[in-house]
Amino acid sequence: MIERSFVPIRSGLVHVAACGSGRPVLLLHQTPRSWDEFRDVLPLLGRSWRAIAMDTVGFGESTPLPAGQDSIEAWAAAALELLTALGHDTARRAASMAKKVVDEVTPSADGRHLVELWAMRQAFYPEKRGDLLERFMIDALRAGPRAAEGHRVVGRYVMEPRLALVRCPTLVIAPTGDPHAYPHAARVARDIAGSTLVEIENAMVPLPDHMPEEFAAVVERFLSGLPAA
Repeated sequence: MIERSFVPIRSGLVHVAACGSGRPVLLLHQTPRSWDEFRDVLPLLGRSWRAIAMDTVGFGESTPLPAGQDSIEAWAAAALELLTALGHDTARRAASMAKKVVDEVTPSADGRHLVELWAMRQAFYPEKRGDLLERFMIDALRAGPRAAEGHRVVGRYVMEPRLALVRCPTLVIAPTGDPHAYPHAARVARDIAGSTLVEIENAMVPLPDHMPEEFAAVVERFLSGLPAA
């Protein structure tokens, strides 16, 4: 059973969906999605873990940060504050930030921007799975301007020199059908010492809700191999 709640942190309320018990696993959705991306994954991971999917601040039903304060660091700080509040211990740069980012459409009175947004995402989703695109559209409309701005926030973050600083056990999942993540997954895994790289064949951009069983199985195998806390 998925439990949903709002957790107060300094910047406002963070919406959380959780399932199961045991050691916590925090699931962070893509931009501009919400916890809904992991709707089908939560019960699967919840069989062995306390699976927690949060809405990033400003997305889904979480309170946004004040204007101008969005950054990877600020989002990470909010996630850490959430984990602390829950009682638990303790993202690719754009080639040119001047370019139009994915999910950026200009609202129009006749609604044609909704068709444009659908078409913009359709190539990254499996055929005959309009239901997944509908779920994306709901989250994108809820996020409003942040649907595009979230990509800029990620794009501004210079992650390359920081990857080597990661010391915790790390799983890098490479969905072979994702043209954005797959080409970079091996490099990310190489730069994080001791990380585990796993490819999921035919997985596309909406991996968690496209192939929840496969996604959960990979995460479960990784977590089960970690030493006890």
